[in-house]
Amino acid sequence: MDEQPEPVQAAGPALDRRAELSEFLRTRRARLKPEDVGLPDFGRHRRVPGLRREELAQLAGVSVAYYTRLEQGNGRNVSAEVLDSIARALRLSNAEHAHLTHLAKPKQHKKKPAGRTQQVRGGLRQLLDSIDTVPAYVVGRRTDILAWNRMAAALFGDWGELPAPERNWAHLVFLNPRYRELFVEWDRKASDIVSYLRMDAGCHPDDPRLSALVGELSVKSEEFRRLWATHDVKEKGHGIKRLQHPLVGELTLSFETFRLADDGEQSLVTYHAEPGSPSAQALRLLASWGTDATRAGTQASAP
Repeated sequence: MDEQPEPVQAAGPALDRRAELSEFLRTRRARLKPEDVGLPDFGRHRRVPGLRREELAQLAGVSVAYYTRLEQGNGRNVSAEVLDSIARALRLSNAEHAHLTHLAKPKQHKKKPAGRTQQVRGGLRQLLDSIDTVPAYVVGRRTDILAWNRMAAALFGDWGELPAPERNWAHLVFLNPRYRELFVEWDRKASDIVSYLRMDAGCHPDDPRLSALVGELSVKSEEFRRLWATHDVKEKGHGIKRLQHPLVGELTLSFETFRLADDGEQSLVTYHAEPGSPSAQALRLLASWGTDATRAGTQASAP
């Protein structure tokens, strides 16, 4: 498929970086118990779940006043060393550590405009078209689906038939009923999508299109609101997805994500099946049916 136009969304207010930092630290602290980090718990009544601020400050080796200011969203002049200590105390994953750094110490160098149009290189589009047995697509900022091949359309549905703003994984997963049926483990897919958006928001809180997307999903999906409030972040470069395709039935596919070296905001995602498996046979059927499979699949899964 050729590169598709950038989804057009009404601009939304920028996300509040200080509020994001405050809530992220608060939710990470709340998930820890004293016994989790080797502190004594004397059975005293706790007004809030998890560690107290003074306990976290003790673990991180900073003053309570300093940590309190940070948790209130004031990350000005905080050093990388202090952030590392707090990340260790909170038992943050690598993705969470990176997210904390983005929120507390935003990069000062000149960045590409947050709302810029995302372009897919011509050579990459040609590569997609040449891969005729493996579903593959390019995903960009805000989980926008930027380009895809014929096999991806046969597997996921023809995104070219959707309005531009709906060619977005978050929009599809939370607002399109077909994708709730397509993903066998829909809850896991939904959680992954929100985590990706959280990471994006940490890097680009001033992106009006991201703010508009989050606002729309928050209004229209109670499940999105619940997951967004957890402030969970993670990165997943590979894994397994189980799909219930309307034509070929259940498939178990492995996916691989390749971040582009010349544009870290875009990734090439591919899906493949274990050789000789029923899922591999199902993919071969989809490849042989081509466009007919895409059209039939859309009709079969229409409400």
